[in-house]
Amino acid sequence: MGVASESAFPFASTKLATSPRFCSSISRRIFSDVVGDITIYVDGQSFLLHKFPLVSRSGKIRKMIVESKDTDPSMLELVNVPGGAPAFELAAKFCYGTNIEITTSNVAHLRCIAEYLEMTEDYQEENLIARTETYLNEIVMQSLERSLKVLCACDGLHPTVEELGILDRCVDAIAINASKEQLVSGLARLECDAGSGKFKMDGQDWWAEDLSVLRLDLYQRVIAAMRRTGVRSDSITTSIVHYAQTSLKGIERHQGWDSSAFLGDKQRVIIETLVGILATEKITSVPLSFLFGMLRMAIEVNAGHGCRLELERRISFQLEMASLDDLLIPSLQTSDSVFDVDTVHRILVTFLQRIEDEDSEESLQCGYESEGLKSPSHSSVLKVGRLMDGYLAEIAPDPHLKLPKFMAIIELLPDYARVIDDGLYRAIDIYLKSRSARSCASSLTARSSPKKPPTTLPKTTASLSRWSSASSTSNSYASSLPSQGTRLTGPSLRG
Repeated sequence: MGVASESAFPFASTKLATSPRFCSSISRRIFSDVVGDITIYVDGQSFLLHKFPLVSRSGKIRKMIVESKDTDPSMLELVNVPGGAPAFELAAKFCYGTNIEITTSNVAHLRCIAEYLEMTEDYQEENLIARTETYLNEIVMQSLERSLKVLCACDGLHPTVEELGILDRCVDAIAINASKEQLVSGLARLECDAGSGKFKMDGQDWWAEDLSVLRLDLYQRVIAAMRRTGVRSDSITTSIVHYAQTSLKGIERHQGWDSSAFLGDKQRVIIETLVGILATEKITSVPLSFLFGMLRMAIEVNAGHGCRLELERRISFQLEMASLDDLLIPSLQTSDSVFDVDTVHRILVTFLQRIEDEDSEESLQCGYESEGLKSPSHSSVLKVGRLMDGYLAEIAPDPHLKLPKFMAIIELLPDYARVIDDGLYRAIDIYLKSRSARSCASSLTARSSPKKPPTTLPKTTASLSRWSSASSTSNSYASSLPSQGTRLTGPSLRG
């Protein structure tokens, strides 16, 4: 049976009803001289119907009547009905020959109830299973939008909807149609600049936002299918960013010391799942601002350790492009410093480890031994060095910031991360001025005493020695700079 379009499908419009009197009125209209001879109970609702139209299309009801202990049963109870009483009522109307419209909103329910009632071609041609399958194959699966609507309408139909493969078919249809749309729109909108000979691609994937209506587990399956079918990584990233913005917008911003805030398990599961998608699907083109926003939220909702480490690792690959505001992550520990210094320290360690690995690989390929200044990644280290000096100056006034944490950031960067040490001097001066100068100065002097640094740590204690010996110059320089205040920035998911 050919089907031209959704609106042309040969059923008249009917709404799902819940009143048990509806089927009774249908039966009276068709069999005006025959009183209903069987009552069927579904989810506590009763339907006074006639056996003949039911057994002519439903194998299950036919078998229940034949296998009943009563010779002429007048009552049946259906249990675990997919879609419940509303779906059964639609199926009953179909049995009575009433025209119903199959739509994206009810086709999954109709297909499941038809399977439950065994409405196959063995009992009557063009039975409900065949008609719903025709609609699914010829209408739904040919359209990304309709497949998405059907997928969203499958709640409450488990496990039947899964056993029938409706979810998998819709998921695959969404992925395949998204891939096709990208190809077609790309060819249609590919413009050649005659002057430069360059090609320009414009256009946006409208479905990236529409996927945010999906339940989290279904969304995860759709993204996995899209990766298999070759949908562009940047389009998937756009969808993930929008899904996070939509599903996490209920998280209220709060200060790290607000212990009364409770964000719940739902947000934590969303964050962990989305980060897991980034990892398992090997999606690399993720905006840095989005990663920092997700990291802040992951810390706030106490996401799993692996989730936070994955975000920190991804941030470290783009750390040279980060801003100072990105690093000012509020600490949730009431007795700790205002900012989460430990997280920034881990990100910096991962960044430096990556630089070391890249330099080692470059040395093997080029046949020279990298010494930092000549390494291809030196510019990135310089940018991060300036960023960390600004970060140190920003966190220095915090009265709760312990000296070991402050020193850990200083000692981590290699000497070649700074062309000049003015930024470091300034941060140390701010730290000293906000505390007892005598106790902190003695601790810094002790730490900067000459000794061979560990091979695994950069040699930056020499800088502190030079600062001590040139304190008059550096202090006058630092005192001429404006004092630094602390800033708190709430979680953000900028795309």
